[in-house]
Amino acid sequence: MKNCSYLGGVLSLMALLAGALHADQVTLKNGDRITGAIVKKDGKELTIKSDLFGVVTVPWEQVESVRSETPLNVVLSSGQTIQTPVTTSGGKVELTAAGKSVEPADVLAIRDAAEQAAYDRLQSPGWVDLWAGTATLGFAGTQGNARTKTLTTALNATRQTKNDKTTIYFSAIKASALVQGVSAGTAQAVRGGLGYDHDVSPKLFFNAFNDYEYDRFQDLDLRFVLGGGLGYHAWKAERGRLDLSAGAAYNHSRFGPAAPAVAFTRNAAEAYWGNDFSYSLTGATSLVQSYRMFNNLSDTGEYRINFDLGAITKITTWLTWNIGLSDRFLSNPVAGRQRNDFLYTTGLGVTFAR
Repeated sequence: MKNCSYLGGVLSLMALLAGALHADQVTLKNGDRITGAIVKKDGKELTIKSDLFGVVTVPWEQVESVRSETPLNVVLSSGQTIQTPVTTSGGKVELTAAGKSVEPADVLAIRDAAEQAAYDRLQSPGWVDLWAGTATLGFAGTQGNARTKTLTTALNATRQTKNDKTTIYFSAIKASALVQGVSAGTAQAVRGGLGYDHDVSPKLFFNAFNDYEYDRFQDLDLRFVLGGGLGYHAWKAERGRLDLSAGAAYNHSRFGPAAPAVAFTRNAAEAYWGNDFSYSLTGATSLVQSYRMFNNLSDTGEYRINFDLGAITKITTWLTWNIGLSDRFLSNPVAGRQRNDFLYTTGLGVTFAR
């Protein structure tokens, strides 16, 4: 029995050593060595996926030596892309398949097969390509002394390319109650819209949007908003990003209060500012948040606020559990109505990507 245990340990050690021999290796100038698979070199950083440490990102200038066992796509400052195993020798990067060596500063990018495929896909995508998002459906009800039904739906989709981003969002809630034979609606609201951002520099971008809203219990028959302005990429990393934006908008709101009050319409010019934030808390859970403050320029002193927050947790590769909060604040609502309306949803959803 002891011999079997000993033999098993030896075989495990041999398998471990064999894996290390066939893995990529990166040695840093401080002597640290990382073994795994080189994913990419993007800008001034090198990314390695290690079985022990996960995804590791190190400064390219701190790399002493590199050895890849599989071919990588190497982009040179001349614009040439070479598919080759990569090693370093004498302070230079050896491109084995091309039979040449270059200075580290001449290596603009390194990509593995998956990263190269993703990069190529971004070069000339069709309009139906690159969409990714989630769709959620929630339902709740009671049966007994009271009968209630609540249905919530939500859709969020984004199309991100090298230079622009298109977003579509939609959320709705419909709730009803039957108490002692009397039926009444308790909530009914629909919110949706689309947005478009286009980079004009690495940090600055132009943005435009079109929002729609209906809220029965705010007596809002339709709110139509069209706006645009400039934005700033304040922070962008592998795990998230923060964008700031500001501009001007046109707001057309039509209200239909109950009789004897009469319907009326408000048209206003607005100045807006806000942010969009996304962050991956873990490999399974991510947060998205959006905030907009609209100051009324036609009726100074009045304003409205849009705030949206969502959390998405992956259960499987395609199934998610989603939580959403949508707040709309109006400083001058219809008489008798509250200024704040919250819409919160939770339920199972599906992810999609094309």
